[in-house]
Amino acid sequence: MKLIALDVGSKRIGVAKADSTVRIAIPYSAVEVDGTEFKKIASLARAWDIDSFVIGLPRNSKGEETEQSRYVRKFAQQLKHEITGAKVCFQDESLTSVEAEKRLKNRKKGYKKGDIDSEAAAIILQDFLEQRTGKPTSRASAAKHKSVKGNKSNRLVTVVVSILILLGVVAAAGYGYYRYSLSPVMSDSEHCSSDSSIAIEGCDNIKFTVNSGASVNEIAANLKEANLIRDELVFQVYMRLHAGGKSLKAGEYELNDRMSVNEIVDVMIKGGRDNVFSLTIFPGETVRQIKQKLIEHGYNSEAVETAFSADYSGKDYSWIFEGRPEGASLEGYIFGETYEFYKDDTVETIIETTLEELAVVIKENDLKAKFEAQGLNLYQGITLASIVQKEANNATDYAKVAQVFYNRLRNDDKLGSDVTTQYAVDLVDPDRAEYTDNAMALEIDSPYNTRKYAGLPPGPISNPGAEALIAAATPDESVAEYYFFLTGDDGLMYYSITDAEHQQNIIDHCQQLCNVAL
Repeated sequence: MKLIALDVGSKRIGVAKADSTVRIAIPYSAVEVDGTEFKKIASLARAWDIDSFVIGLPRNSKGEETEQSRYVRKFAQQLKHEITGAKVCFQDESLTSVEAEKRLKNRKKGYKKGDIDSEAAAIILQDFLEQRTGKPTSRASAAKHKSVKGNKSNRLVTVVVSILILLGVVAAAGYGYYRYSLSPVMSDSEHCSSDSSIAIEGCDNIKFTVNSGASVNEIAANLKEANLIRDELVFQVYMRLHAGGKSLKAGEYELNDRMSVNEIVDVMIKGGRDNVFSLTIFPGETVRQIKQKLIEHGYNSEAVETAFSADYSGKDYSWIFEGRPEGASLEGYIFGETYEFYKDDTVETIIETTLEELAVVIKENDLKAKFEAQGLNLYQGITLASIVQKEANNATDYAKVAQVFYNRLRNDDKLGSDVTTQYAVDLVDPDRAEYTDNAMALEIDSPYNTRKYAGLPPGPISNPGAEALIAAATPDESVAEYYFFLTGDDGLMYYSITDAEHQQNIIDHCQQLCNVAL
């Protein structure tokens, strides 16, 4: 089997290739991270007729994944999305760039930064191949032990030094084995691929049960028997060193042989399926409604309020807040989807998950650039999408409604959106104790009342879904001359150019819905 190895960085991606029958990794020119990296990698894969990738996965000194590890995993997901049929597996790596630079220096030839990355990729691939044949890695076999010489008068010193060296070697070997045993089993799985020499990510998960009262020793033995860990004793030691006194919860889990000991322990500390709940956020729901859902799921109202007022800047996804005024709420950013969370996940974790999902939708559909082409920044685009989400009766009308709003904005007309007025009243009088009828509601003095104030309201009025966001960024130009719309009693939407036509549509099609209380 032919393989491509990648040493993923934020500026460059080291590349190497090898044939598993030959087991010699050859570095190739590094690929610059400039937005075309996936196309370049795909081109290499086609040229070499390779669809299997080995990607270096960094960990810290404790064997735990880092921010860079998460960056690499996201890269791998996008790689599989960009290259149809791509098979990906991870190889634990640490200090490969240091080792790569050392090798290049020893060759006493000029080299560039990209050469270091590709040499690192070759080391990753060589380690991957040699670990899966049971042979020592190149780096391990290259280590040399210095002999200590001495005369008769120094024999005692020689013996002591030799013992210390031996203890050091044993300790290093023990630590190396410990780190190795924490890594995913991967190659021991034969149900993943017709080629049993390599385990490919994407195999079916294994159902694993932790019975009530089971000890760590019993759980370790069962994990080893299920081929989910490499060494029972290492698992037990890791629990004592890193679990912080937390216990493994009984329950049913879905595990796989691409999970490290750290990942397995983390899942079991949080708990099995009994400790998971589903949270469905519908497009068009408001922050107020979502807060109530979280409270109904058992979260403390004070914790909910604190989380929704927290600062989420400085994150990988924080660019989605471009144009958002300081102190503005998260209205518009809690992306509608069905999520699964552990019951002990914090509200902050839930919010961050929805923000990350929104960032994916915006990036994959290039919405930021498309909103800018319409003359809106990202925050304004999300605001318009939130109105479209509430105004249109179905997704097929989103783009048309968006175009009508653009027509009004560009003509300096008021949006005249009842749903923005409804939001304005909800902010101050959700129970309608003061604003008891539509006439009073439409007179509310609020910047969200787009019947009174021109332009977009100061922020989103709901959390729009993907379809509304895309429609607001790509309006339907077939209604470029229209300035009015309404949803009829029959559920259909009617569009008109003039106010006279609009009033006639109300008479003909909207005798009930047009009188519903805001």
